[in-house]
This record gives sequence, C-alpha cells and structure tokens, in this order.
Amino acid sequence: MNAWLNWSLLLITVIVMAGLALYSDKIVRKGNSEGGFLLAANTLGPFVGAATIVATGFSGWGFMGSPGVAYKYGAIELLGNFFFAPAMVFAVLFCARFLHQRASKIGSLTIPEYIASSHDGPEPAKRLTQAITAIITVLLLLVFLIGQIKALGLLAGQWLGIDVTTASLLMVAIIILYTSIGGLAAVAFTDCFMVIGMCVSALIIVITIFADLSPSQLIDGLNALDPALLAPADSGPYGGSIWHVFLVLPYAFIYSATLPYMSIRFMALAKTTKLHHVAAYMTPIACLLSLVPIAGLYVKLKVPNLATPDEAMPTFLLLFLSPTVSAIVTLFILFAMKSTANSVLHAIASAVSHDLRQALWPNCTLNHRQLLRLNRLAVILLGLAGFLLMLVAPPFMLSMLAILGSGTLMAALVAPTLLAQVIDTNIYAALASILVGFCSGCLLFWQFQLGWVEAPLYASLLACGSYWFVSLVSQRHHQAHFLRLR
Repeated sequence: MNAWLNWSLLLITVIVMAGLALYSDKIVRKGNSEGGFLLAANTLGPFVGAATIVATGFSGWGFMGSPGVAYKYGAIELLGNFFFAPAMVFAVLFCARFLHQRASKIGSLTIPEYIASSHDGPEPAKRLTQAITAIITVLLLLVFLIGQIKALGLLAGQWLGIDVTTASLLMVAIIILYTSIGGLAAVAFTDCFMVIGMCVSALIIVITIFADLSPSQLIDGLNALDPALLAPADSGPYGGSIWHVFLVLPYAFIYSATLPYMSIRFMALAKTTKLHHVAAYMTPIACLLSLVPIAGLYVKLKVPNLATPDEAMPTFLLLFLSPTVSAIVTLFILFAMKSTANSVLHAIASAVSHDLRQALWPNCTLNHRQLLRLNRLAVILLGLAGFLLMLVAPPFMLSMLAILGSGTLMAALVAPTLLAQVIDTNIYAALASILVGFCSGCLLFWQFQLGWVEAPLYASLLACGSYWFVSLVSQRHHQAHFLRLR
C-alpha cells in the first residue's frame, strides 16, 4: 500500500508542477526575450520571491544533513542552522534593491553579465571576465548539482522502492521538465508550492517531538546522555572554538547575496515589489525551517547508537511517524532537495546559453525564439550531464565537493557583486578578485584543516582585498596619467 501511496503522491505533484510550468511559459513568451526565461520577466512578487529564496536556501541539507550534524555534534547545529534565517533576510534588505536596480539599468540577465557590464573597461576584457565567471560557475555548481542528484536518488529510491540510478534519472527528468518549459518563473512558482510542503513537514516534525517530550525533558535527557551535546567545547564542523559557529552568519549572508542561484532572484523581483514585504514573508518561513535539526537531537536521545549520523532523519521517519505521515514528510523532503537542484540547474544553463554565448559570439544574430530554444536545450543537456557525471563520481565528491563548489564560488563572486556597491572600479579589479577568490578557495579547502565556513570566508577576504588593491592601483595610475597629460 505504501508504494502505491508514494507513487500516487509523486504523480500528483508532477501534474501540479507541470501545470505551474505551463503557466510560467506564458510569462516567458510574454517577456518576448531571454529575460522571460532567465529572469521570469521581472514578475516575482513579495510572496513568490520570499518563497523561492527560502526554498532554495533551505535545501535538502536542512532536512537530511543538518539533523545528522545535530545528532553527532549536538545543539551547536541548531544555532548554526538558525543563522541562515536572519542572513537571508539581511541579504534581501541590504543587497537586493541595489542589485535589482543596477541590473535593470544596464540590462543584465545573469550574474556573470552583471559583473562584466557594471565595471568599466575595454570590451575584450569584459567578455573575458564574463566567460571566466561563467566557466567557474559551471564547474563549481555542476559539482554541487551532482551531489543534489545523488541525494535525490538515494531518498527517492528508498521511498519509491526502486534502485538509486533509476530514481535519480526520474528526479532529474522531472526537474528538467518544468525548468526547461518555464525557466526561472517555473522554478520560482514550483519553489512556492514546495516551500509550503516544507513548512508542513517542519510543523509535523516539531509537533511529533514535543508531543512526546517537553523541551525541558529533551534538554534533561540530552544532558544526562552527554553534557557536551548541550555545552560543547568547540563549534563542531564549523571550527575549533565555541565562537566559530558565529561565522555562519556572515557566511550565509554572502552565500545568499552572491551565489548566482540565490542572487538571481533579486534581479527577477518586480519593480513594484517592496523588500520589507519580502522580508516579512521570509522571516517566519525561515525560522520554522530552522527548527528541523531538533529531529537529530530527538533521535540521539531515543536511538543513541546509530551506525552513522546521516541515518538520523531516516530513523525518525521510520520509527516515530506513521507510514502515511512518513510518506508525506518524505515527499516534502524531496521538495527541499528539488528546490535547490532546479535553481542550480537553471544557473548553470544560463551561464552556458547566455554568458558563454555572449562572450564567444558577441555579434549573435539569433532571434528571440531561437534564443529561447537555446536556453531550453542548455537546461536539458546540462541536467543529463549532471546525471551522467553522478554515475561515475566517487562517493567523496558528493558531500565535500558540494561544500567546495558553493563556498569557492561565493568567494569568487563576493567582491564584484557586494563591494561594487561601495567601490567604483574597473573590470581588471573584478577579474583579479574572481581569480583570487577561486584559487584561494580551492587551496584553503584542500590544504588546510579548516571548519566548513572558514575557508570560504578567508578566501572571500582575500578576494575583497585584491579587489580593493587593484582598484587603488588603477586609480593612482589613472591620476598619474592624467597629470602627465596636463
């Protein structure tokens, strides 16, 4: 019976997502340009904008990985996971309007194009910067996408009773279907549908836990089991001291404001959308989703000897929920994974079909209909490429390289997107910071034993320093040249 229920739930959600994609296709065609596909024709209102930002930020990690971290390291993960809520709200309030207005003014449709167009310099240097940014985006986010596809296959395969490879292909096919039809509009509308399910899932988890144990009973039980679960000596995976967990706040802020699959939503907001309205919708949703890691602490108390911490959420679903409720919550967890996977796929496809095309073929003669076909073809091919690479990827790539991908890309893009608000400089500063952020991020990740957020933040500081230094040198060179001319 469970198998039939699970397949029926999946079929219903596919029909809903296909319907949203067809509705989104009208927005794409109404836009009559790449902007319809890449930026949802700038139609995202406050609720849809808030929902898609939160759904993308609180991915499957929040439902599967984070409870496992809480199971292993204790309550420190609750604090670390909670920091994502205010960080995303701050990113919207302090960065979204500037990015949206400047991108609209210069006509940018993607983050690489925005970086190239918003910095002064010769056209060849701008095209080179756009190409390098697009290539780095594709390389790092494709790694991230591989991990998302594998995670989807592992959970969906168990849920549907099929093998992992078949489940991964099925999940990729569903994502490709609605993303290729409606572009960012389809991604945003399906995210809106998904985040409602994610919130219902979070409520079910929290109510189930506290219907069994009061907060004081949970705290007393954990303290009796291991006092370090509530009073740790360090920040667990985030760093060697108790204070390192607070680095999650700036990390999550930069993450939300710079990564293409997050910040592109700022550019897609409607001109009439009020940012404080977006923040008002985001805050309760994000705070609710931040409570999910409590499931890891609950399972730690009830089943303290799991073989691996990653079994925390599957164990909760199996032992503490009825089969029907467990099936529904599992579907909503798949929603969380899909909401990030579709956004990453859209960002990669945009980098290939738009940014690389512009950089390599500046005098493009394709009409609107042909460009739309190219955008959709890129989604299909790159989605299939992610699936094929998942088949040959070694296991260690799936988690560690996902962290490498998002953190390093964040470091590469932080200066030319955020510092550009306060420093007016040229394309050479942008290119230098991108290369420094990328190279230092890779080096710090592989060669030094640092916490999860430390390497990206240190690389971000180096990238910002290079951006400021090249800007300063360029200004002095320009002033010296001007004085010689006088």
